[in-house]
Amino acid sequence: MTRVSLTVNGRPAEAMIEPNTLLVDLLRGPLGLTGTHVGCDTTQCGACTVLVDGESVKSCTVLALQVAGRAVTTVEGLAKEGRLHPVQQAFIDCHGLQCGFCTPGMMLTARALLAENPDPDEAEIREGISGNLCRCTGYVNIVKAIQQAAGELSAAESAPVVAAETVDGQAVSAEPAAAG
Repeated sequence: MTRVSLTVNGRPAEAMIEPNTLLVDLLRGPLGLTGTHVGCDTTQCGACTVLVDGESVKSCTVLALQVAGRAVTTVEGLAKEGRLHPVQQAFIDCHGLQCGFCTPGMMLTARALLAENPDPDEAEIREGISGNLCRCTGYVNIVKAIQQAAGELSAAESAPVVAAETVDGQAVSAEPAAAG
């Protein structure tokens, strides 16, 4: 048995594992993150896709020891402070899922795609998700969901920052401070 330490969904994680333990098995087993699904075990379906240091990785063919010390994001880590990530919300809004089996991997692939290409066209989206199989939706609504998420992420990045009027009960001004 070997100890592996990594960051999962922004939190330190550690487990004792066999050296041949796959990342998907570490996530689903000792770490209890069952949103990462096991589909084909041969990298064909993409249901096990997670992000490793922001890049999409099929966790069924990566040894857990290969990600020691790195940051892993699973579908459970997309939402922040009780708010769904725009990709998650778009999949709901656009009905980009049916049975849901492929959805976690599809969402993480979409997240990585949008980080790399914030404004993909339909062909780029279809190419970006080509390593993820869905047997239910026909992909039309998945593509729509990714397009919606791209627009929401773009709008959020370009939204103006509004200064607070008070900080700890003290009034603050948006005017620059006088040089002293």
